[in-house]
Amino acid sequence: MSNTTKSKVVNQYQLFLWLGALVIGTILGWLGIEWLNHLFDFIATVYTRLFQFVAIPTIALAVVTTLSTLGNQQETGRIFKWTITLTLLTTFAAAIVGLVLYVIIAPGNLPFDVINDGQHEVPANLENLSYYDHILGVIPNNIVQPFLAGNVLSILIIAAAIGLALAKMPNTDNKQTLVKVLFGLQELLFTLIHALIWTLPLGILAFAGQFAAQIESGVIVGSLGKYVAVILGGNCIQFFIILPLFLLARGLNPLKVFKAMTPAVLMALFTKSSAATLPVTMQSAEDRLGADKRVSRFVLPICTTINMNGCAAFILVTSLFVMQNGGMELTLTTMILWLFIAVFSAIGNAGVPMGCYFLTFSLMAGQGAPLGIMGIILPIYTIIDMIETAENVWSDSCVCAMVNKSIGNKIEDEK
Repeated sequence: MSNTTKSKVVNQYQLFLWLGALVIGTILGWLGIEWLNHLFDFIATVYTRLFQFVAIPTIALAVVTTLSTLGNQQETGRIFKWTITLTLLTTFAAAIVGLVLYVIIAPGNLPFDVINDGQHEVPANLENLSYYDHILGVIPNNIVQPFLAGNVLSILIIAAAIGLALAKMPNTDNKQTLVKVLFGLQELLFTLIHALIWTLPLGILAFAGQFAAQIESGVIVGSLGKYVAVILGGNCIQFFIILPLFLLARGLNPLKVFKAMTPAVLMALFTKSSAATLPVTMQSAEDRLGADKRVSRFVLPICTTINMNGCAAFILVTSLFVMQNGGMELTLTTMILWLFIAVFSAIGNAGVPMGCYFLTFSLMAGQGAPLGIMGIILPIYTIIDMIETAENVWSDSCVCAMVNKSIGNKIEDEK
């Protein structure tokens, strides 16, 4: 049996194992066994923390090592241009889908007393949030704090600066030693990631059980009718129609790409964090999709940080809904303006749980809109966040596959 055939068999075995864990975990969660649900909560928390632990160094080392080797090559600029172009196209597409659905479905205003009650559900201190503070928080003022705080955008800036500086340094013994150390650390990190992924069925079992138990106990309840239909409908259209059309346009089979990236999409669904899912996304892209490592390790950390399809749609639709309830007239000009605001705000958002919610709150606080609606949305945001994160990671995967299709072979030729 060839290595390629053996790898395919292993990948299929892993996929069936993950799907089996998903089904069994869901059934066990629905049973409502208290001690089992507590165990699921514990295991899910452990796995989330472990993947968060490896996610930050994964982003930093992947960007640094890739730029240090490709920084002087023409292909680096091409990879970056393709990544940014496809990120903008997919993110704008997601926002446009959300806007069109909002106009068609036309959610109505909520009763004033309901909005007032929602104010009590808003987490403390959110009223003081400022989008300017969010932007300033991205700019690092020391090298340690971003890593301690898990500030993904700041880490990306630091890693890109170090990687490009290494690429521009004279080729001395010191540089070669430093690059070897960085690559050695990356190999060590990916060994840990592979070990984590082999035990992932246990994590998926716990995540699925935890989620099913939450639904059974009524934690995830309620809806805002047409508003929720716009949000979830837009996510589904982007996930199942728009992104596959992008892949088809680049000559890629959407089913094949999705099958390869299923572990990452599942992980994103349950962790609600693109950053925490990044190790699984990179492993799936390299081992299952066959993407060039120099493409995946450059494209995916960037996409995890700026490619926020679901977030752009959520910011736009929620902002329009909140402003409409505040009495603002939603003209075509206003909606188009907020389309651009939503897209560029999403690009600046970190891939962490509830990141879109906090960012939207900051924008609406600056507009003097009725923030009580954000409190009404909060109880159902868990399910929205899960679907949005899965969509974001699926979009990251599509961008990686398309860039690899366009650039990967050219990099191979330069080896």
